[in-house]
Amino acid sequence: MQSFDVVVIGAGAAGMMCAAEAGKRGRSVLVLDHAAAPGEKIRISGGGRCNFTNLHAAPANFVSANPHFCISALRRYTQRDVIALVERHGIAWHEKTLGQLFCDGSSRQIIDMLLAEMGRAGVTLRLSSKVDSVERDADGFVLGLAHEASGGGPLRCRSLVVATGGRSIPKMGATGFGYDLAARFGLEVTETRPALVPLTFEPALLERLKPLAGIAVDAEIGCGRTRFREAMLFTHRGLSGPSILQISSYWREGQEIEVSMLPGTDMFDWLRAARVANGRRALHTVLSEALPKRLAQTIAEAEGAAGNLADLSDKVLRRVADAVNGWRVRPAGSEGYRTAEVTLGGVDTAGLDSRTMEAKAVPGLYFIGEVVDVTGWLGGYNFQWAWSSGWCAGQAV
Repeated sequence: MQSFDVVVIGAGAAGMMCAAEAGKRGRSVLVLDHAAAPGEKIRISGGGRCNFTNLHAAPANFVSANPHFCISALRRYTQRDVIALVERHGIAWHEKTLGQLFCDGSSRQIIDMLLAEMGRAGVTLRLSSKVDSVERDADGFVLGLAHEASGGGPLRCRSLVVATGGRSIPKMGATGFGYDLAARFGLEVTETRPALVPLTFEPALLERLKPLAGIAVDAEIGCGRTRFREAMLFTHRGLSGPSILQISSYWREGQEIEVSMLPGTDMFDWLRAARVANGRRALHTVLSEALPKRLAQTIAEAEGAAGNLADLSDKVLRRVADAVNGWRVRPAGSEGYRTAEVTLGGVDTAGLDSRTMEAKAVPGLYFIGEVVDVTGWLGGYNFQWAWSSGWCAGQAV
């Protein structure tokens, strides 16, 4: 039976960061992944350029049943540390918007960086290796692999790190393995659901909005007390775009979202001023000065305001203003894990040490990255959590 100080299950951002850090401390480390290549979600992230962190990463940018849990890890390994690592490997980067940092070249550079870090630390990587069973004994953990993928039967380790991610993007092999393993060892798992995901409408509403598919606007989206202002896209299923993906982490079935398509503009005053300036113009013509033409036309028709501005009462203009900046709509659901960028929820942080990511009741067992109930906003925050949590576990295993 082969023995290692540390076995990491999952060759993603968190897992490879943890493995490299543990290896630097002289630990013998094995990384296992069921995929044929490491870092598959890194590869496709950021349109192939990997949004590897965010300049503004802070605990407030994360969703968790315990919002304080992430504070320690984010303070100990920050976005500045990530930038320094990236620059040491000669990877050029740029800020795109809202503090989001991307590679100038390819996301493959981030994968190569992690592989190089692991290589220098003496870490062993085994791909196409699926873990079938995990047992605990007095000396640590014994792992059984499917079809003896390791080429040598079961494995033993003193520390086991679970970095298997969540359920998002199942076509890339995402499963609930990490949650099942946590439950197997008595850890609680919070409700999990798709997050950073497009929202869908019921058929009747979709039919009415069909002409708008492909139209994008800068919008402010609200749900409860939470609001995001970024681009919004009408799709043939409902709504997408950064602002919608962001609010999806806060929205629940049955709730309305509020959409403002000209945030910061008092639409009622704007329309009345346009009526005074030239009341002979049609409403949709005036609206198209600030909104895409098809959207302006659809709003005018939906509010029964097809005439000239001079013919429209203040009551009608108020209704149109609300349609533009106070559109309340109840999504039917989301596109699910198929397109979700991350999984909301996960291994309950109440059972984990916030400095080391170790399970309080199971010494030697660690959970890091997306499998934990810490979910970041869109824009590099989830990568930062992967780096921070992985680094912290790497100092402890």
